[in-house]
Amino acid sequence: MNNPYGSPPGRHGHAPYPYPQHPQAPYPQHGHGAPQRHVPQEPPDPDKRRRVVGLGLWIVGMLAGVVLNILFTMAEIFLSKAPGRMLSAVLTGALFAFLPLGFYLFVPMVLDRYDPEPWWCLAMAFLWGAVVATGFAGMINTGVHIVFAGLFGPKVGNFMTTVVSAPLSEELFKGLAILGFFYFLRREFDGVVDGIIYATFCALGFAAVENVSYYARADMADQLGTTFFLRGVLAPWGHPLYTSMTGIGFGIARESSRTWVRWVAPIGGFFVGVFLHALWNFVPTVIPNAFVVMLLFWLLFVAAFFCIIVALVMRKGRTIRQFLRDEVLLGNLSQDELELVCSPVGRIKCTFDGRGAEGRAFIRAASRLALSKWHTARAMKGQKRTISADFIGPLRRELATLRAALRAKAPR
Repeated sequence: MNNPYGSPPGRHGHAPYPYPQHPQAPYPQHGHGAPQRHVPQEPPDPDKRRRVVGLGLWIVGMLAGVVLNILFTMAEIFLSKAPGRMLSAVLTGALFAFLPLGFYLFVPMVLDRYDPEPWWCLAMAFLWGAVVATGFAGMINTGVHIVFAGLFGPKVGNFMTTVVSAPLSEELFKGLAILGFFYFLRREFDGVVDGIIYATFCALGFAAVENVSYYARADMADQLGTTFFLRGVLAPWGHPLYTSMTGIGFGIARESSRTWVRWVAPIGGFFVGVFLHALWNFVPTVIPNAFVVMLLFWLLFVAAFFCIIVALVMRKGRTIRQFLRDEVLLGNLSQDELELVCSPVGRIKCTFDGRGAEGRAFIRAASRLALSKWHTARAMKGQKRTISADFIGPLRRELATLRAALRAKAPR
């Protein structure tokens, strides 16, 4: 992967970046010829409007999702034959569904070492899956079941809901979260790894809330242990796997400068996720005797996918190193600072060696700078424009500020 920006100034006499470097203008002459210092103004946030619109849509979706989930929970409790016992079962189901989340959420956070996503982005993805996706998908699935069960009987209603409606509606509303990050939070979405991370958090939120209902019904039937072992131990990564296909599609679109790829990849990823989801639901619904064999193949598939994620994370680390090398030549980073940024345990080092939050922010700013340059380089190669180019200047200034702060607090 070659750096297309060229050489640093001083070696070939030109600046390496094709965007304005904001050179200091000559002082204008006023009055008796005394120079007046021109104070450059901070450029406007390049994607502020998008982020504001995206936040507004997220809030509206959350409000609607909260209402729908409250209605579904109340209906499940009060329409049961024993509302008191069902309420107790729902609380038990919530305990079994949410307690393992500490481990589940830890796995993607450990994997994304080089440029971890902000906690508030991960929280937004998780809450969208837990509240919005469950609410709207639940409404659609309930409607489909009522219609088809009324027309063709309960077996057809169950099949259409489980194998057709659930994969389509659930992957659609989980996928909307990834679309939101892709479009409204461009600076926080860099490629395939980010698509997988956001998809995983969104899907884990969805699965946790969905499992509350499954565990509650299992508790009512005295089958909670078996259901928890199947859904919480053997196959907790089902929803993250399906939705990651959509995340990969949007990640490929983010990394590509070809217009057709930017459209085809997300749509293709979505339908791959729908197919995997439908296949998982189809086997126990139609041919339950084959479920054990299906489960074995599924676990192998999940293991292979995990290995692919590790390889993609390592690729991301190499990309960051590649696009920070010229920052060392420019004097914006030292070689030791480059090694710190590119270390998979750099943030842990900062936590325990006194650099703390400023050190972690420094690593994040440097990683963001490298990835913004990477996106800009690919856009230039395809003769396209990317908003990532607008992030480079502000990130360099942020990096310089954090670097000065770290040097000021260093022991002398």
